[in-house]
Amino acid sequence: MENENIHRVQYGEKEYILIATAHVSKRSVEEVKEVIEREKPDSVCVELCENRYETIKDKDKWKNTDIFEVIKSGKSLLFLVNILLSSYQKKMAKKFGIEPGGEMIQGIKSAEDIGANLVLADRDIQTTFSRIWGNIGLWGKVKLMFQAIMSAFGDEDISEEDLQELKSEDMLTNVLNELSTSFPQLATPLLHERDKYLAHKIKEAEGDKVVAVLGAAHVPGIKKELLNESETDIDELCIKPKKKKIGKFIGWGISIGIISLIAYTLYSNRSDGLESILSWVIWNGSLSAIAGAIAFAHPLAILTAFAVAPISSLNPLLAAGWFAGIVEAYKRKPNVSDFESLPDDVSSIKGIWKNRVSRILLVVIFVNLGSTVGTLIGGAEVIKLFLQNIL
Repeated sequence: MENENIHRVQYGEKEYILIATAHVSKRSVEEVKEVIEREKPDSVCVELCENRYETIKDKDKWKNTDIFEVIKSGKSLLFLVNILLSSYQKKMAKKFGIEPGGEMIQGIKSAEDIGANLVLADRDIQTTFSRIWGNIGLWGKVKLMFQAIMSAFGDEDISEEDLQELKSEDMLTNVLNELSTSFPQLATPLLHERDKYLAHKIKEAEGDKVVAVLGAAHVPGIKKELLNESETDIDELCIKPKKKKIGKFIGWGISIGIISLIAYTLYSNRSDGLESILSWVIWNGSLSAIAGAIAFAHPLAILTAFAVAPISSLNPLLAAGWFAGIVEAYKRKPNVSDFESLPDDVSSIKGIWKNRVSRILLVVIFVNLGSTVGTLIGGAEVIKLFLQNIL
């Protein structure tokens, strides 16, 4: 007998069977196996992209992460958020004695067992993160980071029954509405866009009977999309947002402004001009170095932060944290065990500082924050000395 987690949608001659799962539920894994074996569909769609599928198939993929590329591409904070969220899912999976994403793994195995066509139906994870990160703004990034930290470090007591309750449609509707109200920038790329993408891929799946293994939050939206006769523009959903030019203009404007103010002050009053240069260097360098020390950076990385910050703050294309992070990575290069233990280590404050990978990310983030604060204070000092010479 089917329960509320199994949803059937008939569209023309095609029958779609949607299995609403919780990503860390034993019962979900059992349901996936039972439904696929009973229904023997022509195709099985799983909520995975090629990237995540390869991660499941290749357990050693973490070991091959190029930490230098992460730093140079400016994705340190995004990478850390991803790790924190993964850590939370792994913690929950461990609590219930199941492998993270077990229902998707079971979907893949069951499809192979019955000879069904396997469809990787989700949008590329990097595209999703890019669309989230590029559209939520600074406050959104802070909010997302805070939520990820709370999830990873929290010790919330959730029972298997709680997971089943979260899979009811009414509860999901409430969660989606709340998420859309409090954080609409996150809900759109993470849920609604992926509903459209997943539904499109499910519609394209071969055969007259298709089973789709989905996170429960996507099922209400996908049911609507499957009955929608209009075509979804997949290419539009896969465009990564470009960096806004206004940010570069503002950054270069501030840099040119600071240099101009220092130059004028130096021309008007050599003593005040030298003082403004010193203030800029001391505030930028010191606060960046202190932030690096708080992250327990290598002494050479701390010195790098001090030396680079006053210069990088005047160039929007550079960041002191990148240089400090690269030096940290060279001096304390992560080994295989650091990558293997990363999801577990970031679940505690001590572990996140102990693990070499997460500590490198902290060095990049903290030094950049220190440099930002140093720019604000140092810039204020430059402006004050400039005003003293024109008033």
